[in-house]
Amino acid sequence: MAQARTEFAAALNQIASEKGVDVSVVLEAIKAAALAAYKKDLMLRNQPIPEDFEEFTSEVNSASGEISIFHGKDNVTPPGFARIAASIAKQVIMQRLNEAERSTILAEYESKIGTVISGSIQRQEGNTFFVDLGRAEGVLLPSEQVHTEMYHQNQRLKFLVKEIREGGRGSEVLVSRADPNLVKALFALEVPEIQSGAVEIKIIAREAGSRTKIAAFSSEDGVDPVGSLVGQKGVRVQAVISELGEEKIDIISYSDDPARFIAQALSPAKDIQVRLNEKDKIATVTVPQSQLSLAIGKGGQNVRLAAKLTGWKIDIVGAEEPEVTSAEEEKAEATDPDKTIGEAVAEAVEENITEAMQDESKGGELQEEPIVDDPQAAADAEADIEEEDQKSGETEKEKLNEEQGSMAETPKEERGDTIGDRDPLEEEKAPAQEADQGKSSK
Repeated sequence: MAQARTEFAAALNQIASEKGVDVSVVLEAIKAAALAAYKKDLMLRNQPIPEDFEEFTSEVNSASGEISIFHGKDNVTPPGFARIAASIAKQVIMQRLNEAERSTILAEYESKIGTVISGSIQRQEGNTFFVDLGRAEGVLLPSEQVHTEMYHQNQRLKFLVKEIREGGRGSEVLVSRADPNLVKALFALEVPEIQSGAVEIKIIAREAGSRTKIAAFSSEDGVDPVGSLVGQKGVRVQAVISELGEEKIDIISYSDDPARFIAQALSPAKDIQVRLNEKDKIATVTVPQSQLSLAIGKGGQNVRLAAKLTGWKIDIVGAEEPEVTSAEEEKAEATDPDKTIGEAVAEAVEENITEAMQDESKGGELQEEPIVDDPQAAADAEADIEEEDQKSGETEKEKLNEEQGSMAETPKEERGDTIGDRDPLEEEKAPAQEADQGKSSK
C-alpha cells in the first residue's frame, strides 16, 4: 500500500505540475469523473438512474487513490469500481484538467491586460493571425493589425494584451499591434520616470503605422516630460519607433489651458493664434501662410490627430500677410484721400514710371526740346541755328570744290577714267578702221 500511495501521490503531483494547477484541482477532476463513470455503469447494467442523482457524491483517498461513491452517508460503490472508473473516466478527467489549466492561464493573462508581451506569429487563418505567447495562444484580429506591416510565420514582435474574451473555441487572449496603448506601454518599458510616476502620458492619438501624438505631464518640478520620453540623443523614443516600424511620434507637454494645448498639439507649426468657442467646443486657429501646410499636415493628418488629442474641433485659417505702406501709398493718400487705395497706388506707380523714363532719356534722342517762354531768347536761338547751317553749307561747298580741282589737275591716264571720256560711237567704229588699215598694208 505504501508503494501505491507513493505512486498515486507522485502521479497527482506530476499531473498538477504539467497542467500548472494545484493538486486539489486534480482531485476535484477525479471526483467529477468518478460520478460520471458511476452513472454510465448504471446505464450499462440497465439499472435506473436515481432521480436524486445530483445528491450523490464521490470521495478519493489521496493516499491510496481509492474511489468511493456515497448516497448521503451510504457507500454505494459497486464492486471493482476503481477499474471501471479508470476505463470510463479518463476522458472526463482530461477534459476537466484542460479546463482547469485554461482557467489558470486566462487568470494569469488577465492580470497582464494593458501590458506588452513578446510573441511569435504561429499560423494564419484567413486574415487572422495566431500568436504563440508561451503558455497561451494569442489572437491577432484584422482590426488590431497595422496596415503597413507584413506578418510571416515565426516573426517575433511585441504585442499589447488587449482583453480576454469568449470565442468559438472558448476563452481567447486578444492581442493588438494597432492600439494606441501599445505606444504607451512601450514607453513605460523605456522610460524609468514613467515607472516611478514622475512622468505620466496623459493622452495618445494614433494612426497606426503612420503617426502618433503624445501629451505628457510631469508631476515633479524640474522633470521635463518631453525630454524624459525623448531621452539623451533620442535613444528612448528611437527604441519605440524601431519597434513600431518607423512610425512618426510627436511628443508635447500637456496643458490645462485649452488654447495653449491646441497650439502645442499642432506642432511642428509655429506662431499659432487660437480663438475658442467654449459653447460648441470649436477652436478657430489662425496660422501664418508659411506654416499652413505644416499645421494641416499631409492629407489633414496633423490637424486630425491634434483634434483627437485635445478633444476640440479645430478650424484652421491662414493669416493675412502684413500690409507694408510704400512711398506710392503715402503719396496717393496725400494727393486724393477720396480715392481707393488701389486706384491711388496705381496712379502713383504710373507717375513714378513716367519720371524714371524721362530721367533715362535725358541727354539722348528721346529728350524733348525745352519750352522757352522768352521771345528774344527764341529769336537768338533761331539765328544761331541759321548761322550754323550757313557755315556747315559753306564748308560742304569748299570740300566739294577742292575735290573737283584735284581731279582736274590729275592726267586721265592716272585717274583711270579715259574710257569714260571716249564717244560710244567712236568705240564702235574703231575695230572696223583697224581692220581696213590691216588690209591696205598687205
